[in-house]
Amino acid sequence: MNDVERFYADHRDGVFRYLRRVVGATETARDLTQEVFLRVSRAGVPDSTDIGRRAWVFRIARNLALNHVRDVHRRPIIVELGHAAVPPTQELSLALQRAIDGLPDNERDVFVLRESAGLSYQEIGSACEIPLETVRSRLHRARQTLREELGRSLQLGGQGGVRCVPAGANREDP
Repeated sequence: MNDVERFYADHRDGVFRYLRRVVGATETARDLTQEVFLRVSRAGVPDSTDIGRRAWVFRIARNLALNHVRDVHRRPIIVELGHAAVPPTQELSLALQRAIDGLPDNERDVFVLRESAGLSYQEIGSACEIPLETVRSRLHRARQTLREELGRSLQLGGQGGVRCVPAGANREDP
C-alpha cells in the first residue's frame, strides 16, 4: 500500500462525514470525497506531521464544500416541495440541522469540522487558516447560538427528557 492509498484509508471516512454534513446529500458528499482524494493523488501527500497532513486534507475538503455550496446557491430553485410529515424521531434531527444551517458560515465551518469530522482545535486552525483562539471563540459562539436556537424549538420535559415543540405551538401546552 503506497502513501496515497494509506492516507485515503486513514481519512476517507472523516472527510466523507464532514462533506455529508456540509452539503447535505450523500451522493454529492461521495463525489466530493472522491474529488478530494483525486487532488491528493495528484499533489502527493505532503511531508508534514500527522496533524499537518490531516489539516491539509480537510482544507481541501472544506474548499471544495464551500465552492459546491456557493455554486448551489447560485442556481435557481425550480420547484419547492411542501412540508412532508416528519416522524417524531426525526424532528430533533431536523431542528438541529436547521439550527446548524442558520449559523454564520465561519462558525458553521468550525463547528462541523469539530463535531462531524472530529478535528482538533489545532487541525481546525490549520484547515481554516485561522489562529487557535479564533477557533475557540467561533466554536463557543456556535455552541451558544445552537443552544439558544434549539431552546426555541425544543422543550425540556420534566421526566420525559427533550420534547419537540412544533413551530407556532404554545410551549406551555402539555
